[in-house]
Amino acid sequence: MAWAQRLAQGRLHYGWIMVGVAFLVLLAAAGVRSVPGVLIVPVGAEFHWSRGVISFAVAVNLLLYGLLGPFAAALMDRIGMRRVTLLAIAIMALGIGLTPFMSTVWELVLLWGVVIGSGSGMAALVLGAVIAARWFARQRGLVMGILTSSVAAGQLIFLPLIAKIVAVSGWRSSVVVIALMLLALLPVVALLMREQPSDLGLRPYGAQPDDVGAQERPQQNPFAVALAALGDGLGSRDFWLLSLSFFVCGASTNGLIGTHFIPFCIEHNVEQVAAAGMLASMGIFNFAGVTASGWLSDRFDGRYLLCWYYGLRGLSLLFLPYVFQFSFMGLLVFEVFFGLDWIATVPPTVRLSENAFGVQRAGMMFGWIMAMHQVGSAAIAWIAGLMHDYFGTYSSSFMISGLLCFVASAAVLLVGRRPTSPEPVVVAAAGA
Repeated sequence: MAWAQRLAQGRLHYGWIMVGVAFLVLLAAAGVRSVPGVLIVPVGAEFHWSRGVISFAVAVNLLLYGLLGPFAAALMDRIGMRRVTLLAIAIMALGIGLTPFMSTVWELVLLWGVVIGSGSGMAALVLGAVIAARWFARQRGLVMGILTSSVAAGQLIFLPLIAKIVAVSGWRSSVVVIALMLLALLPVVALLMREQPSDLGLRPYGAQPDDVGAQERPQQNPFAVALAALGDGLGSRDFWLLSLSFFVCGASTNGLIGTHFIPFCIEHNVEQVAAAGMLASMGIFNFAGVTASGWLSDRFDGRYLLCWYYGLRGLSLLFLPYVFQFSFMGLLVFEVFFGLDWIATVPPTVRLSENAFGVQRAGMMFGWIMAMHQVGSAAIAWIAGLMHDYFGTYSSSFMISGLLCFVASAAVLLVGRRPTSPEPVVVAAAGA
């Protein structure tokens, strides 16, 4: 407590320190999620596992990553963010640490799928949504943009690192390095993470004295609370529209590009380290794109931002099967366009969730919307692997995902509009 109190007395609002801690946690989780994309080829070659088999384990990982988000948000309300975050890091470290000892398919599914998926699901972007809602009355869009950019930073840092270690020392050494990094993060979270601004005698950043009161932790069963929130969401048209758009978002990013881009490049005679570097280079544009998106979502209607994001992403994916026909320039064009809006969809989606369901429920409802993101990720990760086994190429998977992006681009324009009203209901503009 003394550490936090001393920092809270400084000029920097402690909410920004919370953002820093959360950024490190999400960065580490992004590193964990980068592992399968790099290891698909070497692990498959060593154990003679097909692309479809390995993709199934990745699909289980992505599915649990999404489905546990809303329950993690409810558990954070019940027992606290710090405990949940520490548990998530420990579970990820356990799963990654045991990976070098696996030798059968069921162990692959258990470790890569169940254990790592569960741990990363508890340290998902829902943590960022909860911190933004609790610690900030202003600039929530910017905060979500910064925290979401941790995914881009994770790509930029971990993909080349993992690929280089695999090339030099083998894939087992790479996962040991990731496990040690996770363990090093435990004391940082234990010392610095706090639950509410009121714990340090503070108000949320930008709040006025009469804007906030002390928040008590709910005493209900967190699973019941999460399921009740889902029940409320199922009756909301906006929930379905945002979930549909995020299903497509997951299918086109984590599930397809995040999982299969490196194998796709290897099949076109690109070395694994170079392929990982290409995917990591998107992280530079991811970082810029999502930070700018957070700034824009504080100022412009999120529906129109999302419409543009999904439309441009769809064009990028339709172009991808032909990218190597244009040599380096074609790949650069794809990296820029796709990288800029890979995760730019998150800040406006969180903002629209706050408008639709209220600030206090934003974290949990975004958790369920994020669950649909990962359902899409899991579905396309497995399907793309199966289609590759059957057709010997990823082209059809890229085309299908690109067309789905155009569907999402149209769907988001309906958020906040009521079909029974002659005039659309205006979605609240982002606050300053």
